[in-house]
Amino acid sequence: MLFEIAALLLLGLAVLVVLIDVAPIFRDWLSRIHIGRYEDKEHWNSSITKAGMKWLNRTPKIKVTDNTRFVVLDMLRGNYTKSAIQHWQEASLLLGLYEYLRHSRDRKTEDEIRTFLNAKFDAAGGWKQKPGQIDAAILGYAVMKLDFVDVNRYRKAFDEIWELIRDHIGEDGTVQYRKSMKHYRYVDTIGFICPFLVAYGTRYGIKECVTLAVKQLQEYERHGMHGKYYIPSHAYHLDSAMPLGLYGWGRGLGWFAIGLADAWLELPAGHGSKAVLEEMIKKFAGSVLDFQRPDGNWNWSVARGESRPDSSTTATLGWFLLQASKIGEIRESCERGASLAVRYLMKVTRRSGAVDFSQGDTKDIGVYSMLFNILPFTQGFCIRVVNHHNHSKVV
Repeated sequence: MLFEIAALLLLGLAVLVVLIDVAPIFRDWLSRIHIGRYEDKEHWNSSITKAGMKWLNRTPKIKVTDNTRFVVLDMLRGNYTKSAIQHWQEASLLLGLYEYLRHSRDRKTEDEIRTFLNAKFDAAGGWKQKPGQIDAAILGYAVMKLDFVDVNRYRKAFDEIWELIRDHIGEDGTVQYRKSMKHYRYVDTIGFICPFLVAYGTRYGIKECVTLAVKQLQEYERHGMHGKYYIPSHAYHLDSAMPLGLYGWGRGLGWFAIGLADAWLELPAGHGSKAVLEEMIKKFAGSVLDFQRPDGNWNWSVARGESRPDSSTTATLGWFLLQASKIGEIRESCERGASLAVRYLMKVTRRSGAVDFSQGDTKDIGVYSMLFNILPFTQGFCIRVVNHHNHSKVV
């Protein structure tokens, strides 16, 4: 009798483990039925924005590993997700919803954002759970963009991010991705910190912040960009200045694009570094357009036509091209590239409004995910792109 009970319990446990593995695969298959049937941009905008708003306070957990078998073991070991990943996912959703609210008065979306802010910050304007990694800087930047709340009430939280960034400044005067990797400089860091530093520095009159953002970009241009094609490597080693990882990792281009474009946008007209960043934008826009595929996408490895298209790369580079189109001499080509990117992203959007086929989380320098699925980060940038500056006239 006891043997039979034990056997049944083991069988039940085995079935549960299998279901945990199989359920996401089946759910993805089901969700992809009739994918990409959006023809009208307004309808697409409405669908992706509703999904993004729903995710802001219930952000889907993104897997750290590519493992698809015995997933329960990753969950038990705490290897399934990490909080630092969520910061940049939430930031993207917030940036997208802010752009949506610039063109549409929507109390429900505003209320969702206020709920989010109340969950993140305490009554004194500081973090309820103080971040330990610089990834949080882009979330601070997204909060600073909100114009329907008094963002100065979160000054304490912004100050805490600035202190965190300063604590990560290395011997070369640029910011480390992690303290445990002090000899490396990652392209991700450009996107995480540069927009925050410029926005925070200009808002509160701290010139040191703006100087640091520009230096971070210029040092990466000096050591981490391909000399001929002007695309970033994943990272470079501080001592040898040797590029590391892949030249042309798609989301790496995206991180560089976000950091460069948003830092440039946040700089006041007439600032001494505005022209410097504009020249970088023109060079990078040329490279971005050169690697865009005929369908409007960029692949996860942009230089390899055989690699898979990546929606996260496409969304972020689409945003970059829209900003670059403000520069008169490259306006038409950038607008055309952004338009193609939007049309591609419409083709990979599920019926639910979730944009599909984004590359999963990167494991290490040169170690890239081969899983392609939904990603809140991509969702936010799709919302940001389609709502930017009266989108119907641009894309």
